[in-house]
Amino acid sequence: MRVARHVHHIIIGIACAMALCVPSLVFGGNLIGDDPKGFDGIPWGSSLAEREDLKLADTAGDIKGYDRKEGPLPLGKTPVDYMRYLTIGDKFARVTIRYHGKETHTQLLAYLQSQYGQLDRTPGQMVRGLNQQFNWRGTDTEINMTYEAQGDRGYIFFDSRVLSPRFNDNIADNAY
Repeated sequence: MRVARHVHHIIIGIACAMALCVPSLVFGGNLIGDDPKGFDGIPWGSSLAEREDLKLADTAGDIKGYDRKEGPLPLGKTPVDYMRYLTIGDKFARVTIRYHGKETHTQLLAYLQSQYGQLDRTPGQMVRGLNQQFNWRGTDTEINMTYEAQGDRGYIFFDSRVLSPRFNDNIADNAY
């Protein structure tokens, strides 16, 4: 009886150790194999103030938004409507992208999958319906894509996993 209990504890211990060693999509969404560590060759945490290709478009306290002087870059080969680079504390932390149209959404989704990994098709991933949400996570970068079929519009966020939580510090405790 003691030997059986001891073996049972060893098996549970080995199973727990194996679970810790295997990356799980439950904890990370779709994992990025080769993290870009920034966007468009600009590393997270960089200052954008001195860049020749960007212009200051908006300031709200510690948060500054920059637009490309030449207009938004295409994502892959797909044109987008809007692209803003955001800093917090003068450190590059996020890119916000807006687009419209189902065909554009399909092209952008295919591009993101080709760059950052195929989607997890297990139950729970929102791949159909009025609101579709997709997520890729790397060691330094998180990419979130949301498409609203009813408004025929979508949003993509490229975030620094270290710096983007600081945006929450600027939200008042009584804000909705």
